[in-house]
Amino acid sequence: MTRILSFLVIALFALPVTAQEAEAPSPDSPQAEALLDEGPMTYEKLGRIIFALDPEAQPQGPGFVLTIAEVTVLVVVDPNSDRMRAMVPVAEVSGLTPNDLYRMMQANFDTALDARYAIANDTLWSTFIHPLSPLQKNQLISGLGQVVNAAKT
Repeated sequence: MTRILSFLVIALFALPVTAQEAEAPSPDSPQAEALLDEGPMTYEKLGRIIFALDPEAQPQGPGFVLTIAEVTVLVVVDPNSDRMRAMVPVAEVSGLTPNDLYRMMQANFDTALDARYAIANDTLWSTFIHPLSPLQKNQLISGLGQVVNAAKT
């Protein structure tokens, strides 16, 4: 799994981030809180929320890498397509049984809430995908929690 995660971090986040993009006001300041509550969600606002959740998060290219409950979460932001994707690699597909796949499809329907199981590049993922601009702070926090929960279960 570490090999997969290292590859994905390099592949997905190869674009550099400028120091200006990485700097953010203290998430607890009234100024930062006011900025989070007005207007559409942006890369910068999403970053402030992520750094409030994990001060050791890393901005990388078009997204972030953070840790929640000892699980590494990749967040990819695509402002041009107005999308945000949070994801956790769960397992290699070759190790899944038909019963595992059946249960995950059931979970996608009735227990996974906004998180979903998905397969890409021979890897099972736990994902939360949402349009970026209408995304609210509480939706992001909830979606990140759901992705981690789905990855652990």
